[in-house]
Amino acid sequence: MFVDFFIRRPIFAGVCAIIIILVGAVSIPTLPIAQYPDISPPQVTVTAVYVGASAQVVEETVTNLLERQINGVEGSRYITSNSSDSGVSTITITFELGKNKDIAAVDVQNRISSVLSQLPSLVQQTGVTVSKETGTPLLGIGLYPDKDQYDSTFLSNYADLYLVDALKRVPGVNNVRIFGERRYSMRLWLDPNRLAARGLSAQDVVSAVNEQNVQVGAGQIGQPPIADSQTFQVGLRVLGRLAEAGEFADLVLRTNPDGSLVRLKDVGRAELGAENYGTFLRFRGQDGVGLGIFPVPGANALDVGNGVKAELARLSKSFPPGVKYRVAFDTTDFVQESISEVIKTLLEAVLLVILVMFIFLQDWKSTLIPAITIPVSLIGTFAFVKFFD
Repeated sequence: MFVDFFIRRPIFAGVCAIIIILVGAVSIPTLPIAQYPDISPPQVTVTAVYVGASAQVVEETVTNLLERQINGVEGSRYITSNSSDSGVSTITITFELGKNKDIAAVDVQNRISSVLSQLPSLVQQTGVTVSKETGTPLLGIGLYPDKDQYDSTFLSNYADLYLVDALKRVPGVNNVRIFGERRYSMRLWLDPNRLAARGLSAQDVVSAVNEQNVQVGAGQIGQPPIADSQTFQVGLRVLGRLAEAGEFADLVLRTNPDGSLVRLKDVGRAELGAENYGTFLRFRGQDGVGLGIFPVPGANALDVGNGVKAELARLSKSFPPGVKYRVAFDTTDFVQESISEVIKTLLEAVLLVILVMFIFLQDWKSTLIPAITIPVSLIGTFAFVKFFD
């Protein structure tokens, strides 16, 4: 009876077929496109950095504390962690299939926020990041100098200041990670013999830096309540965060009984360098840095890739002279090739089906009916894929 209803009403059946095709065609651009289907359990990664700490110290003071707090978060299956000698603590929480990644990340973030005050001060300063990015970058970008006029520290900081934030604003980009990163940092090199000769230790230097390298509000002169004769109110600015190597070298470590001062330059030196020399990256035979582009789960890989490439082309116009970039690897090429092959296969299959039916039926009119239903079925399928996604 259901089939007879449409047979007796061919116009209504035709309208339904057109509607199915239109809905399916509209759904196609909104479908997620990726290199591989998202069939792995959702994961959330927690990262904390304790600069200068060994793997054992990181595990005891950071990793164990965060693990105990995260353990038991709703929907979690298991937790893995890694503490490295570079001071990085990485905790990966794997959730049950079907768990929403956004909700999982919020649950983990809420648990971590309650123990932030118990972490070492250096970890609190750098912060604890919670990410739900996919494990494999969509694009890999190499940033390198045309010659050796720039080192990897300069390139790393240029990418951090001018490229990362701009690329994160591209629709569909979840995160941009710098590989071979070397952030600028003020490095203090101490001579143990000079320290011992003056009765000082490395902790004395750390204390001096913490006490004298601070930003404070000094208030104002002439702020009420004041005498009636006071006519001016002046804001005070004091020396805050130190920025130059010479300023760090002049830090006072101790005042001797005779009034003489022991400064940092008397027991060592200060220089601007990289925060960490433990990692490096070479691209096209020269020191460089890499940019990994991680898409939002479910984003259209082709749109994200094209958007990132267009943004890089725009940003490259303001690169320092001699700085170049190149796409090191691009997974969207494989995706585009796969889509092209699928379309080609579908067209070949449709043509073969029509040809075989005509050979057996020997009538174009009888062949035309299934020839029309094939694209209706194929295109209409995309509407249901979108609905159940």
